[in-house]
Amino acid sequence: MRWVLPDHIQDALPSEAHQLETLRRRLLDAFRVRGYQLVMPPLLEYLDSLTTGAGQDLKLRTFKLVDQLSGRTMGVRADMTPQVTRIDAHLLNRQGVSRLCYCGSALHSLPSTLTATREPLQLGAELYGHAGIEADVEILRLLAEVLRLAEVPASRIDIGHVGLFHALAARAGLVPGREEELFDLLQAKDVPTLRVVLADVAEPVRSALLALPSLYGGPEVLERAAACLPQDEEIAALLGELRQLAAALADLPISFDLSDLRGYHYHSGIVFAAYGADSPAALALGGRYDRVGEAFGRARPATGFSLDLRELVWRLPTPGEAAGILAPCVDDEGLDREVAALRARGEIVVTALPGHDGTWNEAGCDRQLVKRGDRWAVVSLQGE
Repeated sequence: MRWVLPDHIQDALPSEAHQLETLRRRLLDAFRVRGYQLVMPPLLEYLDSLTTGAGQDLKLRTFKLVDQLSGRTMGVRADMTPQVTRIDAHLLNRQGVSRLCYCGSALHSLPSTLTATREPLQLGAELYGHAGIEADVEILRLLAEVLRLAEVPASRIDIGHVGLFHALAARAGLVPGREEELFDLLQAKDVPTLRVVLADVAEPVRSALLALPSLYGGPEVLERAAACLPQDEEIAALLGELRQLAAALADLPISFDLSDLRGYHYHSGIVFAAYGADSPAALALGGRYDRVGEAFGRARPATGFSLDLRELVWRLPTPGEAAGILAPCVDDEGLDREVAALRARGEIVVTALPGHDGTWNEAGCDRQLVKRGDRWAVVSLQGE
């Protein structure tokens, strides 16, 4: 069966495709009125550009092929964020704040979950050039608004801080390979294995790292963290950032999870994940990634989020098909004017090509244009 698609690759049929395009336009318009400018990176790039530096976390997810023109290895993008960072750092080269947004297909070598597509339609927003907490607040509010506009509001937005992990790992004196292993264990909340890996780490750092998986909940968890993490200026400052977020976003359904870590080579500060009421998997992911631009010759403070439009649409009810109006295939100026007026009002008008009587209901038509006297009128479609 040569026409069967690969696993986790799907067509979008008319109803879903219409929902995807409608939602894409709605969300990109929401970005535009907030000053986020649309960019369209290429689907393919040389592999070293897609996975350089912080992008190396994407190596296993990236499809690879050889460029027939240059002989160099290319990759199909698995994530558009590094590409947008390249555009900000290397092409736009702005001195002040830059707000960029994007929407396009990505391709994953493996699905992120058992039910996920390998061809997400990735939409996101990124804010470059501001290191203060105000940028993180703006991005988190924008994320909450995007999910509201998509009619899949966030029931919970979990916030963590990669900086806390790096601060504690540095005090533990772990070599980089062991540090990355610890990062993965904390993300998985694998406490038994954590105890083994941390057996030789001195106190109080050992207890602090073991406490991270239990430090989740509302803003009160930050006070628990302050009590059980080492008392020094760096950790106090990082917890202070999270307290600022808690105060600035008190009207949003935020919570904190200090072992919710992602992007060991990518994220540098606050990270977050948004969940829907009936969604065990995150609807959107984001965070701060101040070091990503170094690979493109210009490190800039950066924060943003992305999501898969397909995942949002799959959670929406299937809409009824928009009904169309059948217009006869005749040369009539009055008919042409009426068709143009109907289309200007948003009506679907389909021309009845000859030889297909009896099939126009399946094309979505439930009405037709008929001539009555010297005028054209819309009536119910009969005889279908």
